[in-house]
Amino acid sequence: MTNNRMNPKVDEFISQAKKWREEFATLRDIVLACELTEEIKWKHPCYMFDNKNIVLIHGFKDYCALLFHKGALLKNSHGILIQQTENVQAARQIRFTNVREIVEMEAILKDYILEAIEVEKAGLEVNYKQNTEIIFPEELQNKFNEFPALETAFEALTPGRQRAYILYFSQPKQSKTRVARVEKYMQQILDGKGLND
Repeated sequence: MTNNRMNPKVDEFISQAKKWREEFATLRDIVLACELTEEIKWKHPCYMFDNKNIVLIHGFKDYCALLFHKGALLKNSHGILIQQTENVQAARQIRFTNVREIVEMEAILKDYILEAIEVEKAGLEVNYKQNTEIIFPEELQNKFNEFPALETAFEALTPGRQRAYILYFSQPKQSKTRVARVEKYMQQILDGKGLND
């Protein structure tokens, strides 16, 4: 039933995965059973409804996960949605460390996916908190002054990508570390990419 919905790019993603290959394949089957369109976005399998992102499959060192783009709007009736960091406002993850966990939760996962589709059908949006306290690190502002094209490219990024860079660049205590981070990501910003793209 789902074969016509399978994207060859996702086949390639799974076959090239060094870790979580079986878990990715199992998650893929579950998500595709919910009649979503399969694409690759942000270098990961992404599943959409009416061209709206619903859920993404991705892996980390210690776990793999389903990431719900508007997870903050889900009821989380089973208490399994995780906010990846305190700065993530909309997305939520369900994490796994082995295939058995995924198989045992299949019905629950489908419920969450179907709820996420309903959120999208209803046109619900996450109310993002406006953080007026975001301050550009001096080191980034200096690079903007030195390279006006960098500032132009930065301003063209989505607000979420801008915020991720600002938070990342601001973290180190030492100025030289902040400068090194800015310099490392200048080309990525000029290419219109986010911190994790």
